[in-house]
Amino acid sequence: MAKIEKVELSMVDLVPKVERSDAIQSFVSQETPIVRITDADGAVGIGYSYTIGTGGSSVMRLLADHLAPRLIGKDAEQIEGIWHDLEFSTHATTIGAITSIALAAIDTALWDLRCRKADLPLWKLAGGARDSAPCYTTEGGWLHIPKEALVEDALLAKQLGFTGSKVKIGKPTAKEDAIRLGAVREAVGDTYEIMTDANQGFTRDMALRRAEVLRPFDLAWIEEPLPADDVAGHEALVNSARMPVAVGESLYSIRHFRDYMARGACNIVQVDVGRIGGITPWLKVAHAAEAFDIPVCPHFLMELHVSLVCAVPNGRYVEYIPQLDELTNSQLAIERGRAQAPMQPGIGIDWDFDALSGRAVEEFNRTVTGD
Repeated sequence: MAKIEKVELSMVDLVPKVERSDAIQSFVSQETPIVRITDADGAVGIGYSYTIGTGGSSVMRLLADHLAPRLIGKDAEQIEGIWHDLEFSTHATTIGAITSIALAAIDTALWDLRCRKADLPLWKLAGGARDSAPCYTTEGGWLHIPKEALVEDALLAKQLGFTGSKVKIGKPTAKEDAIRLGAVREAVGDTYEIMTDANQGFTRDMALRRAEVLRPFDLAWIEEPLPADDVAGHEALVNSARMPVAVGESLYSIRHFRDYMARGACNIVQVDVGRIGGITPWLKVAHAAEAFDIPVCPHFLMELHVSLVCAVPNGRYVEYIPQLDELTNSQLAIERGRAQAPMQPGIGIDWDFDALSGRAVEEFNRTVTGD
């Protein structure tokens, strides 16, 4: 048993390389909490999570003031016990994004530590279903991007071997969305997947009408058409729409996913490590989805999710949105449109420690020990 002796906290604020806009917001900044855990053997695990521009300071205070101190002296191998202890200690603020983002950074670090000490990559230790997974790209499909550029990006992705492209929807009229999707479908042909994402931008009546208008384009799915807490609305849409309905990036508990799956309110699960609270609950959601014959296509965090998609039998796609290029020494390996599972021990991210140190926001640097 190697007890945790030190927890180092920092946060890096990343500005996206391209403008990212959807039906309700713009992704202006990626606040990235970093947790580095050292045990009594000197082994180190590094974890992270993210925001899309707000809440980073709150996450860091929660980590520094309440969660990191509880790790000192714990057996780093008891990941399940640690996760539940931390969740219970914050029961007054769960279930919610701030707490889940903080838990995710810690849990990911603990899994990284476990994998490194076992000398295994995450995808093998967590299941080992396959060593690669197909990608679809979102980076060229944001809502502000003109039709011609959408087509150009989709054609390039198809040429590179990607499985599909995601196009954001939620223009003021259904016709505008249809024109954009129609242009992409005509250009890429019938065998290339087109995903759509409404980012919770529709009311129930709008979602029903929009799904009907977009029906001719043979969509892989319509994502988050309604507010994430409207389970009944999604259930009704699943029963009426002629394309799969995807949910998950805005769900923060395994019980939220349970409700969706039990009621038949989704066809695709997009559980996000950074939003669900880490790898520990992510795997539970994925295995539950397998029991319902539902595929898992996680949201964002491609550098981490590639290992988890490859770990479980129902992992289907990795979403291509470059996130960590400025903080790592190597990028996600993609061959003929397939993301390759990292082979090195750990969660598979080769951090550039000089970049992490140089870009850390000074006020959030903190080291927690038992002294």
